[in-house]
Amino acid sequence: LDKEKDIDAVTISTPDHVHGPAAAFCMERGKHVYVQKPMTHNIREARLLTEMARKYKIVSQMGNQGGSNPLLGMVQKWVDSGVLGKISKVQIWTNRPVWPQGFAMPASDESKKPKDLDWDLWLGPAAYRPYTPNLHPFSWRGWWDFGTGALGDVGCHLVDIPFRTLGLKYPTDAECSVGSVYSQMWTPDYHPEGCPASSFITLHFGATEKSKSPIEMTWSDGGIRPSHPEIIPANQDIGGSESSNGVLIIGEKGLISTNINDSSPLMPKLYLNDGTTEFGPEVEPDDEPEYGHQRKWVDACKAGFKSPEHLGLTSSFDYAGPMTETVLMGNLAIRSYMLRREDSKGKQEFFARKKLLWDGENTRITNLEEANQFVGRTYRKGWEL
Repeated sequence: LDKEKDIDAVTISTPDHVHGPAAAFCMERGKHVYVQKPMTHNIREARLLTEMARKYKIVSQMGNQGGSNPLLGMVQKWVDSGVLGKISKVQIWTNRPVWPQGFAMPASDESKKPKDLDWDLWLGPAAYRPYTPNLHPFSWRGWWDFGTGALGDVGCHLVDIPFRTLGLKYPTDAECSVGSVYSQMWTPDYHPEGCPASSFITLHFGATEKSKSPIEMTWSDGGIRPSHPEIIPANQDIGGSESSNGVLIIGEKGLISTNINDSSPLMPKLYLNDGTTEFGPEVEPDDEPEYGHQRKWVDACKAGFKSPEHLGLTSSFDYAGPMTETVLMGNLAIRSYMLRREDSKGKQEFFARKKLLWDGENTRITNLEEANQFVGRTYRKGWEL
């Protein structure tokens, strides 16, 4: 980038752990950036990149293309109309992980390294380790040094729907539980370096102008999904096809059911307690691939910082940063849940399995100092942010 002076903008589709350093490097040099979801590997990086985009006058966009889905307008219309009454609950679920996850890190084996792979560069800010098969090119998602698990993979598509339409910002607290795997009797496997096979997370938010009520948001992955609402006929899917992924926005007078918000059909559906229903199309028009999410970013880069085109982007870092922080709060809760130490009897105890109170403005857990290590990360020399 220092040598090629005619580069105006950069797209970043690396593994999650390189998103932050790569984007920061580009923005410091005045390059506009399009960064795949999740915007960053951790909360501190998301806050930093949001601030850098303003400082360096960068046109930014995160790759949650569903944010430009025109059918989101239906969900927004229903929320804004007040037809649901006070909205107090959001339930989100996914079939992820759909890659190997929940067990020990594979053993290193330098003999299996592809000859054209620059392994040291691929590791980026992560601590050096000899080449480890089955991480590159896809399954890195399940290991904290590189990935962000099910939440990072698809959370920015799913959480985007309620976060955007309800006008949410920082959660006030986070708690979780994770599925256990037992390779031997009475002793759960313990692999804190990796993401769990399944998790259940709860976040709370203060009332917003649109919700009219405090919000409880739950997230479940690993194939765990919420109970089928009574208001939806038993033979109908909830969320998306086969109920594999979805969002329920629940109010006192009814609910909204939607699919994952990426390139899939959003399929928004409104169910009211009085029997009223309204459904969006199940097949979306394909005349504007990806809803123009990337094209609009290119147009905004050409028009410049704070241009109408830039201000019209749906996932510039001013929005995508706080939303990514919210998604990654779930991972902070998961990693804290796995913390353990030796008790007075010499046994290992899990001491952090509690509700974590969050000061979003200052990016700190206020009731468990040990959890704050997961707000950021330790960087390998030369990759510091």
